[in-house]
Amino acid sequence: MSNTARKETRTGSVDYEKLVQTPEFLALVKSKNTFMTPYVIIFFAAYFLLPILTGYTHVLETKAIGWITWTWIYSFAMFVMTWLFATIYIKKSGSFDKDAEEIISKNIL
Repeated sequence: MSNTARKETRTGSVDYEKLVQTPEFLALVKSKNTFMTPYVIIFFAAYFLLPILTGYTHVLETKAIGWITWTWIYSFAMFVMTWLFATIYIKKSGSFDKDAEEIISKNIL
């Protein structure tokens, strides 16, 4: 048994250790990271800003609509943002999956 990472497919085997060094795979990883980085930064900034604003300031304590404060609106917006980002990623991941399948099919032994 060898130490190389291989997976048997219907038509052959794929050497994943060589696959991850191909220019196509590296380009796919770069495009995926380029796509995801802004969303990750925005998510973490918004996520960590909520406890900072509620714990150390009074900005979100003012009433927005009736008895509802801005804290509740901000918190609800976090759920909306999460679902929106997930939907965007699900739509984009189809192209990533297609590209990954093409790369794997080119590298079948």
